[in-house]
Amino acid sequence: MVTDASTRLDDVELDADPKTAAINNSQIAYALMGSWPDATMRGRNIAADSRFWRDDTLGCEAHRERVLAQLRDLVSVGTPLLAFPEEFGGAADNGANLAVFQELFLADPSLQIKSGVQFGLFASAILHLGTETHHRRWLPGALSVEVPGAFAMTESGHGSNVAGLATTATYDEHTEEWVINTPFRLAWKDYLGNAAKDGTAAVVFAQLITRGMNHGVHAFYVPIRDENGEFLPGIGGEDDGVKGGLNGIDNGRLHFDHVRIPRDHLLNRYGDVDAAGTYTSPIESPGRRFFVMTGTLVQGRVSLDGAATVAQKAALSIGVTYANQRRQFDNAKSGRETVLLDYTRHQHRLIPRIATAYAATFAHDELLREFDAVFSGEHDTPERRSDLETLAAALKPLSTWQGMDTLQEVREACGGAGFLAENRIVGLHHDLDVYTTFEGDNNVLLQLVGKRLLDDFAAKFKDADARETARMVVTQTAARAFREIGLARLGGLATDLGNPARSVGWLREPDNQRALLAARVEDEIAEIGTYLARFVKKTPAERADALNSQQDRLIRAARCYAELIQWEAFTRKLESFDATTDDHKVMCWLRDLYGLGLINRDLDWYLLSGRLTVKRARLVGSYIDRLVSRLRPLAQQLVDAFGYGPEHLRAVIASGAEQQWQDEAHAHYEQLRASGQMPKPEPRPKRR
Repeated sequence: MVTDASTRLDDVELDADPKTAAINNSQIAYALMGSWPDATMRGRNIAADSRFWRDDTLGCEAHRERVLAQLRDLVSVGTPLLAFPEEFGGAADNGANLAVFQELFLADPSLQIKSGVQFGLFASAILHLGTETHHRRWLPGALSVEVPGAFAMTESGHGSNVAGLATTATYDEHTEEWVINTPFRLAWKDYLGNAAKDGTAAVVFAQLITRGMNHGVHAFYVPIRDENGEFLPGIGGEDDGVKGGLNGIDNGRLHFDHVRIPRDHLLNRYGDVDAAGTYTSPIESPGRRFFVMTGTLVQGRVSLDGAATVAQKAALSIGVTYANQRRQFDNAKSGRETVLLDYTRHQHRLIPRIATAYAATFAHDELLREFDAVFSGEHDTPERRSDLETLAAALKPLSTWQGMDTLQEVREACGGAGFLAENRIVGLHHDLDVYTTFEGDNNVLLQLVGKRLLDDFAAKFKDADARETARMVVTQTAARAFREIGLARLGGLATDLGNPARSVGWLREPDNQRALLAARVEDEIAEIGTYLARFVKKTPAERADALNSQQDRLIRAARCYAELIQWEAFTRKLESFDATTDDHKVMCWLRDLYGLGLINRDLDWYLLSGRLTVKRARLVGSYIDRLVSRLRPLAQQLVDAFGYGPEHLRAVIASGAEQQWQDEAHAHYEQLRASGQMPKPEPRPKRR
């Protein structure tokens, strides 16, 4: 960033002491472990066990066979049962279960997702949507993997639109059976783990129809294969084949041609049909009922958020280690080439992403605590479930995109070495890719978050009369105009008094950072909400068109909301550190780097909205430069605090081999110089 004399930071101190801070890695590492440190270590121990490692020499079929065997080995370790009731060998500990699960990404993402399909979706659907009869009948086989199962929700034609599923389950009162049918090709169940080969049963989601009335999507237990692995009558399917990643999972398609199952195969916790075909439900509202029944998906979203943070930390552990050992170009003519991480550009590629990984980790822990509070029953209220759904729908998209971004940047930063399979970055990138679109496409999830924000905005006006509503809208408009005409800018300039240190001090204040990040969300939502309010009395088509016109903007605001959640979680985590220590100081630097990085990305918005003066805006980038420079000597310690050893990373470039090779090369040239045998460089031609 180019700065003039009035905005240079040469004389501005960065938290006073110019010396490098000395951090306590064990304390930072403990903070990163989260609220279930024992379970996290248990997951890492499994990931460190070579029995569960991915074997890159295997083809697709062999990889599938290995992962199925590993899944059964995983049962013997006991961790997949952690979330299930004690009577089935579990511990009823939902938080510990996901704390273990997310670390399996380091062993093999295919094993992690295969485990998620079997236990987190198939078995969990039986547990949460079924009743005691179903639990006793089907959970033992699901939990032992004697019955590998598929979670048959997604259809070829209806991915994220679960309410619009076309598969039907029609009740026949004469035989007391359900008739499961996929009426056309786009109704086929698709992308299902365990469907192509291993699954012998499936939880099938279909429109429940009885006595000519559709009661919406419900779940049914449907056997799909016999003991020889052949499809049962009326059931067919296809193999999805080789994918861009996760090829240890046998994803496939299922279709049903008027397949009959007994009446009691309906998982009837939230909706039941008696022998005569009469439908009853403890939840009167169809919309609310659908929301509760599909609530099992939130577990998947929480776990994917955790896995994506693991991916970020693993990638950065590899990338920073390599960047601290790999050397290129002897720019200073010192006889030794420069370490990659000493290049400013390289620092800016990796160090801000360390800050992001910390923010994502702390936010995930808060999400996991909320998930445990709801699913344990301790705080299971409709309001808390709704908040959990929104939180998961916000963080899962953000962290999976951050994971993909970090893996790609680390891959490029490691050059050709990053492209080699032996260094794992490309493999993890391929496997993580689909995390951005399963358990809900990221953009669709953020649209749900945006609608929740709009609902909260509308609720402010719900109980206001026309005069009060007008006053609130005018006040918001006035506040916006106040910023736009420059009065806020003049106030900012007066406060700064021409001193860069004052401007930087203002940017470093947590309250000011939060106000800026919150404004990025609140101002957008207020403007979108005010615009949509004009269409309240219009036709459904006109209202849909109006919302669609704001969709892109709404999704951007929802992403900014997720980033605010991460920043706030990081800020709250700072309270666990002694404020007098260097640990706290460094954590503040990281938090500031994350927050100011977001502000710098959207600097045009902050300037156009009048939220930042030009002077302060110009200092954001300069202060980021200083933070990156100050954190550079600590980068290795900060990634080492993630707690991953060679057995977790399994990347040659992060094994210490690069340092050994660099030292060998240096010793070779030193020996040549000492012996006088170093060849002389060809002299440059003289200038004429």
